[in-house]
Amino acid sequence: MLTAVVMIDAEPARIPEIATEVAEVAGVSEVYSVTGEVDLIAMVRVREHEQLADVIADRISKVDGVLRTQTYIAFRAYSQHDLEAAFDLGLGD
Repeated sequence: MLTAVVMIDAEPARIPEIATEVAEVAGVSEVYSVTGEVDLIAMVRVREHEQLADVIADRISKVDGVLRTQTYIAFRAYSQHDLEAAFDLGLGD
């Protein structure tokens, strides 16, 4: 399982609508409205590297009102929640 953290700059007037639309994209597990330099953070979880382009470049970036995205790909999970999820999926075997 690959995890990407996607920082999203959005049109201020459409932040709630953009968050809802991004949350409905297959592969997006969560969307957070946050303080700081970006407006939204989306967690993307997919099985194959190629799917990241489908989800981020082809779907999230094209949501009306998304101005810019910046993506960070996770190498390793350290939280207990993520580790348990990985073992549940059979990735720890």
